[in-house]
Amino acid sequence: MEPGPLAQRLMVIGWPAFLAACVLEALVFALIDPGDLEWSGRALGWSRQSVYSAAFFAFWAVALGACWLTSMLRLGPADLDRKTARPAAAGPSDGDHERG
Repeated sequence: MEPGPLAQRLMVIGWPAFLAACVLEALVFALIDPGDLEWSGRALGWSRQSVYSAAFFAFWAVALGACWLTSMLRLGPADLDRKTARPAAAGPSDGDHERG
């Protein structure tokens, strides 16, 4: 069973964003210890796993935005016209007109 165009588009955007978030997570936390994080001069008070999880989802959200913007910039004028064009108002069908 082939995925539909929406599922393919979501994977084209989501998978590279996921990989980018993984790389960012590894790079950032290779240099920063989550236990040393502070907010407004006080210890953050989160467990290491909570910091890792929150950071991963933040990195993933930023990467999703970048991938989505890239996919939008990749579209040509014909693609944009097709996406923004509204279907014409449907007239009465053959069975809906009055018979006289």
